[in-house]
Amino acid sequence: MDTIDRAIIAELERDGRISNVDLAQRVGLTTGPCLRRVQRLENEGVIQGYRAVVDPAAVGRSFEVLIDLGLESQDAETVEHFERTLAQADEVVELRRLFGNPDYFVRVAVADLAAYEEFLSRHVMAIPRIKNITSHFTMKTLKASP
Repeated sequence: MDTIDRAIIAELERDGRISNVDLAQRVGLTTGPCLRRVQRLENEGVIQGYRAVVDPAAVGRSFEVLIDLGLESQDAETVEHFERTLAQADEVVELRRLFGNPDYFVRVAVADLAAYEEFLSRHVMAIPRIKNITSHFTMKTLKASP
């Protein structure tokens, strides 16, 4: 990967819908070589996809909660069941297994506090062998990557 590849990636991260003509112009290439580089980056898995960034309020998911979560046990069955169950929940927008404490970081997006309480009660607390749950309510988002 060279500086032109990195420039292409940076431009696509800023605007994934940029035309190949504009992209080529911004990175200093002609359209043919630029398109080939983009296709190579896609084929190599460097560019994994394109997506729309949606306003959470417009789709009823503006209430965001960050959860620190610990399990009673780290045996394979407990971990696999927990991860599979939470990863399938539409409300979960990010799920990370961590080193140390807590065991997991979960980012949840729902409509409001009542929707979060229902999600927590029906989905999270229904999973066996959860040791502790700490919810953090976002006051203000200062920086977020899409």
